[in-house]
Amino acid sequence: MKEIVKKGIIMATAISFLSGIVTGQANQEGVSHPEKEIRTLVVFFDGLRPDYITPRSMPNLYAFSQSASYGEQHHSVYPTVTRVNAASLSTGSYPAVHGLMHNFVYFPEVDKKKALNTADAADLDRITQATHGHLLTAVSLGEILQQAGYKMMVFSSGTSGQALLQNHKISGGAVINTSLIRPAALRAQVEKEIGPIPPDAMPNTAQHKWITDALIKYGLTLNGPLVSTIWFSDPDETEHAKGVGTPMTMEALKSVDEQFGRIIAYLKKEQLTAHFNIIVSSDHGFITHNGKSYASPAEVLIKAGLKKDRESADIAFIGGGIYVKDHDTALIRKAVEKFQMTEGIGGIFVKAARPGDMKGFVAGTLSFDTIHLDHPDRAPDIIIHPEWNNSLDKMGYHGMAFSRGVAGHGGFSSYEVHIPLLVSGPSFKEAFKSEWPTSNVDIAPTILHIYHLPAPASMDGRVMNELLKEKPAKPEEKPRKEMITATARFRGGTYTLNVEETVLGRYRYIDYSRVTRTSDSLAHASLHDTP
Repeated sequence: MKEIVKKGIIMATAISFLSGIVTGQANQEGVSHPEKEIRTLVVFFDGLRPDYITPRSMPNLYAFSQSASYGEQHHSVYPTVTRVNAASLSTGSYPAVHGLMHNFVYFPEVDKKKALNTADAADLDRITQATHGHLLTAVSLGEILQQAGYKMMVFSSGTSGQALLQNHKISGGAVINTSLIRPAALRAQVEKEIGPIPPDAMPNTAQHKWITDALIKYGLTLNGPLVSTIWFSDPDETEHAKGVGTPMTMEALKSVDEQFGRIIAYLKKEQLTAHFNIIVSSDHGFITHNGKSYASPAEVLIKAGLKKDRESADIAFIGGGIYVKDHDTALIRKAVEKFQMTEGIGGIFVKAARPGDMKGFVAGTLSFDTIHLDHPDRAPDIIIHPEWNNSLDKMGYHGMAFSRGVAGHGGFSSYEVHIPLLVSGPSFKEAFKSEWPTSNVDIAPTILHIYHLPAPASMDGRVMNELLKEKPAKPEEKPRKEMITATARFRGGTYTLNVEETVLGRYRYIDYSRVTRTSDSLAHASLHDTP
């Protein structure tokens, strides 16, 4: 009997909670809120390249793009991986501020020997516990909205970690994901009203439909959360296995495009179009891997006698970061020099020679400051990424990274950094194209601005005034391109690292990083075609 009563209390709590989300948020008595009739929906297609948005591949998103405003210079946050960008979307900040350094991260207070997988909410919970609640070291959009009396809901067909990082403290809202529902008391009600969660597949069509059903039920209403996000795991999940532009990847694109079409159709049917802002983007682009057997960075250091073996803790490889025991600067220098000599290894980044410097303390490197990664406590000792070029792959798509495997992301090519940005709704201009640089860190500050809520100092992003209907208080500076270069000699040649950035006032957007190696005996640029 007690158990039945307990279950009844849990169910009642869940129903009350969801009812609270979908009935009149931000109706603070005696206070006028003209913006309360506007809701914002953020839609992320994981791994979406801009050149995928065509009438044939994604007819619904393409049709949307014809009346939406388009940010032609939108950027993923480096490292160009999913959970880093989920955290940057959530906090409006770069890894140097929010502290989530890669998809795989190192927290010795949790595990001194193994990396933690940020795709798994259980690993994120372990970090949260070990850091006394500081999974991220920046305040999130969900927290700010809660403090102002609003709610945020996250919907995702991707990993539980990616979903949780979008609103990691839940903050009065909810996370509905195909493998995680929080608060946990909501699961029974969600599965009763939406149906049981279907199994994962490739393409992940059934789960995409299920999560869209959940969004329509709980998010697409004027009595619902002020801000909702929906994150589709395709095309990324399929691209990794099948490659850029392959038939199954195109099938995955069609699958998520159909669900986007359902969202747009529902808003029109319910006459909600004039009340919903829609922001469409991605966490990163995608690039084909050449699959060649270049020596892995770990193999390079083992062969050079700088690392004992693959399991040794003297130099640990975690995600895109390299952690050197005791931050041994002499060992860091030696490792960097070996990398500079090694074909296939691209940009190399270390701590700054002096705080704020663009140059790293090792010759030929650039600093973590250059790429927004200089977190005071969590930054690794070395960051590297693969070389890349503009070659065509077998499906006719540009971009080739010198990595094993089929296709992926995480590097610093323009194909991984450059992603789409489409915005539409009552707050945005119509059919406007902007050449000004933007980034995933700019989305949260722009949402806060729409609702007249101040952005905290921890947010690195800016308000995308150029896309808003309202005129900015004062004209912003025009963007300009800058190239940051570092060069070092190695035995038999020269290593040159170039990072191109677009600068807009005090905001810096990294476009790409590229490397050139020249030989003393034969002066040539290896591995590269024209930039």
